Amino acid sequence: MDVWLASNSPRRFALLESIFPRLHHEGLDNVDETPPSGTVEDQVLAICQRKAAAIPASNHAVVIVADTMLSDPDDHSLSMGKPRDLAHAATMLHRLSGRKHQVWTATAVRWNDTWHTWCESAVVSVSDLAPDQLEALLTSGSWKGKAGGYDLAGPMGEYARLVEGDTSTVLGLAGGAMAFLESLASLD
Repeated sequence: MDVWLASNSPRRFALLESIFPRLHHEGLDNVDETPPSGTVEDQVLAICQRKAAAIPASNHAVVIVADTMLSDPDDHSLSMGKPRDLAHAATMLHRLSGRKHQVWTATAVRWNDTWHTWCESAVVSVSDLAPDQLEALLTSGSWKGKAGGYDLAGPMGEYARLVEGDTSTVLGLAGGAMAFLESLASLD
C-alpha cells in the first residue's frame, strides 16, 4: 500500500515506517499554521483540516496529515505551539517543569477518497527539572520543531511520563488514527 505522510515530523515517520514499507514522507509548505481562536482542541483540529484541504491530487492509497499542540498548564484555553528559538524553548520547558499538561493531536487520514479525522488528548507529567537537566534538554536541540519544546521519545523521556491517553497522541498521531492505520496496514 502506497502511503503519503504529509508531514516532516521524524516522530510521525518513526511511528509509521514499520507498518507501511512504502511510506512517502514529505510535508506541506503552504499551510497556515496560525492557531485560530477557540479551544486548543478546536485550534489543533482546524490546523489539521487546513492541511487536509491543502493536499494536492495524488495516487497514494492513503494520505495522512496531523497537528499537535499543548494546552498551557496555567490556562487550558491557550495553546503552546513550537518554540521560535532557544529562549522560547527554555521558557516553555520551565513552565512545564514539575507539572502535568494536556497534549492535543488531530490526525486526518484519506483512504478510499474519504477523510477520516480524529482529535484526541493525552496527559503528560514532567518532573521538576533541575537547572542542569533543563540546560541538557536545551543544548540537545531536541526542542526544535516540537510542540511544547520537547520530544517524549527523545531526551525528555527521562523526565516525563504519560499519565493518561496514548503515547502516539503525544508523539504526533492520534491514538484512534494509529489503530485505524494499523488495520489498513493489515489489508496490504
